[in-house]
Amino acid sequence: MSEVKQDTSDSSEFEITQESIDKLSSAYRQIHGQISKVIVGQDDVIEQLLIALFSRGHCLLEGVPGLAKTLMISTLAQTLSMSFSRIQFTPDLMPADITGTDVLQENRETGEREFRFIPGPLFHNVVLADEINRTPPKTQAALLEAMQEHQVSVGQTRHLLNDPFFVLATQNPIEQEGTYSLPEAQQDRFMFKVYVRYPSFQEERQIARQTTSDSKNTIEHVLNAVDVLEIQKIVRQVPVSDHVIDYALALVRQTRVNEPGTPEFVNEWLSWGAGPRAVQNLLLGGKTRALLNGHTHVSTEDISALAAPVLRHRIVTNFSAESEGITSDRVIERLIEETPSKEGELTSDPRLQKIFAA
Repeated sequence: MSEVKQDTSDSSEFEITQESIDKLSSAYRQIHGQISKVIVGQDDVIEQLLIALFSRGHCLLEGVPGLAKTLMISTLAQTLSMSFSRIQFTPDLMPADITGTDVLQENRETGEREFRFIPGPLFHNVVLADEINRTPPKTQAALLEAMQEHQVSVGQTRHLLNDPFFVLATQNPIEQEGTYSLPEAQQDRFMFKVYVRYPSFQEERQIARQTTSDSKNTIEHVLNAVDVLEIQKIVRQVPVSDHVIDYALALVRQTRVNEPGTPEFVNEWLSWGAGPRAVQNLLLGGKTRALLNGHTHVSTEDISALAAPVLRHRIVTNFSAESEGITSDRVIERLIEETPSKEGELTSDPRLQKIFAA
C-alpha cells in the first residue's frame, strides 16, 4: 500500500515553564471570552471542549435540539485560525462523501487517464460532524480510522490528515426518532462525551434578549495551528505521580463486570466496562486541567472531575439499572464516592488491593 506523505511539525521538546502555563491560561481565557460573546452559560461544556482540544482528543456533544451545540462548535472554530469544515450527517450520506474519492481524469501533459484523489471534508484541522447519529453506521464507521490514525484509506492509498486534527460531533438523544446509535468502537474514539443541559432561568432570559436584538458580535482569532500543536506538546510533558495513575486505574478497572475487586453495584448495574483508552484520556485530560488551573502536576481531583465525560460513553448499563432509573453518571458518581483519593487509603483498601494485584 502506497502512502501520501505530509509535512510534519517540528518535534523539538517543550519544557513546562511558568511562561508555558501563562500562555495556556491566557489562550483559555481569550477563547472562553470570545465564545461567551455568542454562547450564554455552558461554562463546563466550553471547558471540556478546550481540554479535549489541548489534549489532542475528540469530543462528542449530546443534547436536545435548540441548545446551540452547533453554534458553540462553529464559534470555537472561528477563534482558531485553522481550516474548518462542517459535515451535516444525513441518512443518505455515504463514506466517500466525508473521506474523499478517486476520480478518473485525463492527464493534459501525457494524454493518459489516471486516478486523482479529491479530498473530502475530513481534510481540515477542525471538523464538525453535525447530528452524527442521523446517518447509518456504515458512514459513522468511516470516521474510525480518521479519528484514531489521523489518516484515511481510499483504494490502495493512505492519505494523512492535517495536523492538528480535531473532530467535534453533535448528536441528539437516542430516544428521538430517526437516529442511529453510535457503534461502541466509535464512541470509544471520543475522548469526552459532554452533555449539553438546558440553561438556567437567568441564562435563558439573557438568551431571549440577546437573540431577538439586532446586535452582532465579531469573533477574533486567538490561536493558530502552530500554537495548538505547541500547547499539545506542553500538555504531554506534565508529570503524573504513580498514586494519581493508580487512582485513575482504580476508577476504570472497577467498571469491569465480574473482575477481581469490582464492586457489587457495578456487577448489578453494568453489562460492560471501560477499556484502557479510558485511563489514557483521564490522564491526558487531567494534565490539561492541571495546567489550566496553574498547576504543574496532576491531582486526583483533576481525575475525578473528568471521570464522567470520559467514562459515561464507555460503560453500558443493563436492564436492571434502567428499570431502577440508574444512569451511567450515577454509577460513576458512586465509584468516585467509594474510591479513596488519599494515597495511603487507596493502597490499603482490601477490595482495591485485588484490583492492583490482578
